[in-house]
Amino acid sequence: MTRPLNTKTIILSISGIILLTLTAIGLFAYFSLFGAPQSKAESERFIVSLNESKQDVIKKLHEQKFIKSERGFNYVLKENDIQPGGYKISKSMTAWELASAMKEPYMKWVVIPEGLRKEQIADVIGEALGWSEQIKKDFVTKYTAMAYDQLEGIYFPDTYLLPKDETALQISDRLRAKFNEKFKPYADKFVKANIKWDTALKIASIVQREAAGKSDMPLVAGILWNRLLKDMKLEADDTIQYIRDDVIHYSEARFDAQPKDYTSVGSWWTPIKLADKQIESPYNTYRNKGLPPHPICNPGLDAIDAVLNSADTECLYYLHDSNGQIHCAKTYEEHQANIEKYLK
Repeated sequence: MTRPLNTKTIILSISGIILLTLTAIGLFAYFSLFGAPQSKAESERFIVSLNESKQDVIKKLHEQKFIKSERGFNYVLKENDIQPGGYKISKSMTAWELASAMKEPYMKWVVIPEGLRKEQIADVIGEALGWSEQIKKDFVTKYTAMAYDQLEGIYFPDTYLLPKDETALQISDRLRAKFNEKFKPYADKFVKANIKWDTALKIASIVQREAAGKSDMPLVAGILWNRLLKDMKLEADDTIQYIRDDVIHYSEARFDAQPKDYTSVGSWWTPIKLADKQIESPYNTYRNKGLPPHPICNPGLDAIDAVLNSADTECLYYLHDSNGQIHCAKTYEEHQANIEKYLK
């Protein structure tokens, strides 16, 4: 005959069942919120776009099954942001492991604006990837100078996703490859127009720097073509800025300076002075006819297109007023009148 359970035993049994139930519920809730979606999975690349919001990233992680719960991952991240870039993550990571893996991207977004010279590009990339001054120097003096036609102009302005451990040589190759890709549709057109590609690029680089924006690029290109065809000096300020800034910046002192002295070398593309026009250099288009030996910057497609599709104009001179509006003139006398009207 079975002995009846006493009250204490019943209470302990019920308590144990409740505890086990609560533990099971807790574990289920924990794994539902923070657990790994898969027990085993390979690492994958996950890209966070520029200007992508934190909540959009979390939603994408959930949709791609890297996390089980948006709410759970939000809790783990707390106030921490997710930087744009590329990450190596896995569906076998818990929410805590994933948050740790996404503290710092292994690939960084780098935006290279149109019209920079390669020293400026080295600074932009170097800031994003943590380059030393020596690596910047190697980029400028070695890896972008491996052939005569690679000195300037073919380091295409674009938005790049660059691995932080990629070498300066690999990155210079990337920029050249992007130029080849983007320039390819224009190459045959320039051949048909009997324009050498390097000539087109030299003019495009001047157009890029001289124009106030996309809208007046065809007109600037048309005026430059007119002056070249009439065997006139181009007299483009930006070609002087390029060689003058070489003298100021492009030296061993620029790269070897201590950080506290780094800004003492001045800034790029500042307005020229009268004395600058006397600089002896093939880049000085106030002293020399024709185009400089190389492009003076790295132009975008709008400037390249403007060289191919320049405006049909009789103007030989141009200037921009304080609002960036371009004014052209057919004669030097008209140009002088424009100077008096718009610049003085």
